Amino acid sequence: MIQVHLSQSKKVTTKSSTLVLFVQEKNKKFNVMGASRELAGFVSNLEADGVQFADLKKGLLFRNNTASEFKNILVVGRGPEKDKETFRRLAATIYQSLKTNKLFESAIHIEGLGASGKTAGDVVEALTEGLLLTAYEFKDYKTKPKDDKATPKKEDTFNIHLLVDGSLNSAQVKKGFETGETLAETVNFVRRLGDQPGNMMTPEVLADETAKAAKGSGLKVTIWNKEKIKKERMGGLYGVSLGSDVDPRFIIMEYNGAAKSKAPVVFVGKGLTFDSGGISIKPSGGMEEMIYDMCGGANVIGTLLAIARLKLKVNAIGLVPSTENMPGPLANKPGDILTARNGKTVEVYNTDAEGRLILMDALSYASELKPAAIFDAATLTGAMVVALGNSYTGFFTRNQKLVKTIQTAADAAGEWVWPMPINDHHLEDMKGLHADLCNISSSKGAGSSTAAAFLEQFVEKDIPWAHFDIAGTAWHVGNRVPYCPRKGASGVMVRTFVELAKNYA
Repeated sequence: MIQVHLSQSKKVTTKSSTLVLFVQEKNKKFNVMGASRELAGFVSNLEADGVQFADLKKGLLFRNNTASEFKNILVVGRGPEKDKETFRRLAATIYQSLKTNKLFESAIHIEGLGASGKTAGDVVEALTEGLLLTAYEFKDYKTKPKDDKATPKKEDTFNIHLLVDGSLNSAQVKKGFETGETLAETVNFVRRLGDQPGNMMTPEVLADETAKAAKGSGLKVTIWNKEKIKKERMGGLYGVSLGSDVDPRFIIMEYNGAAKSKAPVVFVGKGLTFDSGGISIKPSGGMEEMIYDMCGGANVIGTLLAIARLKLKVNAIGLVPSTENMPGPLANKPGDILTARNGKTVEVYNTDAEGRLILMDALSYASELKPAAIFDAATLTGAMVVALGNSYTGFFTRNQKLVKTIQTAADAAGEWVWPMPINDHHLEDMKGLHADLCNISSSKGAGSSTAAAFLEQFVEKDIPWAHFDIAGTAWHVGNRVPYCPRKGASGVMVRTFVELAKNYA
């Protein structure tokens, strides 16, 4: 467990705590940031004794320090960057070092990160977020060891104190701290949704967990069952669900933080709680990872929770079509034709291209809401992993103004995105033989672009829209992002979507 504490004081009460110091290279020397003269001298003496600070990605720990009231000193290197993503990554370094060395009480002077009146809130926000995100673990189904009555065991908690100079703007610092907590808690919540095994995370459970999490947040949650989905002419979602004994759900989350007359921004997320591929069954190797096919939906749920808890002055709606894709007796067959909510017909040539079939209904419904913009997130194509690996999320839109808006939002959130091509050639490849469209391309290559072109057909032309393919970034990104689990859901795009929502406030 971890607890992050905010204190506008330079003291901590414990006598066994660890102080985190930051050093920065300048003119081939290392300057200690935000430390007392004694501690600066301590580090200088270490450097003179030949201690190398050039590579401090893991931090350098000195135990039993006598240069201050702190028992230990953890020295961490920092570069010249002062953006929030740098601080999140520094927070990961700090927490991992504290955990490795079992240092349960520690303090960080944020002045060591160059915090000033204008930036103190951002520094506190990013550190808080980075620490809480790094500490996330999924152990719901690990057997806990039986307590030894002779020596009772308790779960150790890492208490990390962010020490802030009292002269800094206290309201700004407090807001930064609360924002960091909220964003980290919502991201960790959707990570836990994504990490749940398929037998524990069905569409019904996803809907119930959404309703439970939304209580007291100001969100209105409406859940459609299988009968309602059929009645509402959602032929894609209903059709894909027929292969499973588990019923589908359509989750609607509504937040009103602005005047009712103001058009909402709508977020749509693919909620496939397990994807076997259906009749076009997937190879068995790695199929267990298809529990993560609902991460787009989970991350949209997290986005709406964050927007509501941050009380943004915007109207926002989240839509999550959720089902399993299984090869049951009533499952879609290659060659079947489904009818979307907007009336367009689709030939199903490959039942493993099901995400676009459930999204087409959700995007049609989103268009009916006359929104200011629509953004969808989905683990949609393996082609995206081939193109961008697990570093960048690819996004698709023909709206060049929206490209700039998205890039600005992603930069502010510290998430990497990359604009991908979409044009009429991609749409031509998705035309059907006996129906309006086909769910896979008639030509080879550009699988992510053709999938985006398919989705585009269910968004009204005058509505700004962008599709985010998170197939490469929704899980297993810890080798790229140190505050994400090495294995497991990442919660990608929640921060970027929150930043996008601010544009419509």
